Amino acid sequence: MKIESLGKPVGPVPLSGARPQPGPTSRVGGGEKVELSPLASTLQKAEAALAQTPVTDQTRIEEIKQAIRDGRFKVDANRIADGLIADVRQMLDAQARRA
Repeated sequence: MKIESLGKPVGPVPLSGARPQPGPTSRVGGGEKVELSPLASTLQKAEAALAQTPVTDQTRIEEIKQAIRDGRFKVDANRIADGLIADVRQMLDAQARRA
């Protein structure tokens, strides 16, 4: 079963400048010089932003809780069954590919 809309959408991170420029540098234990590409620097920024993004959407959770309290929350058994069957098929396909 696929879970949709787990968090805030993540858009593309804008790259500055048209030409690659040397990224930050640092010295490693043995005196070697390490230089990060602009892409690596951008990826580090994106990872930092993702690390601060909550895994759950608290607003959506509260909406569902309120719908349950109000009796408006409907469970579609057919949709759940279809999702479970699809997951099992996907798992069996993955196992067959490994074998």
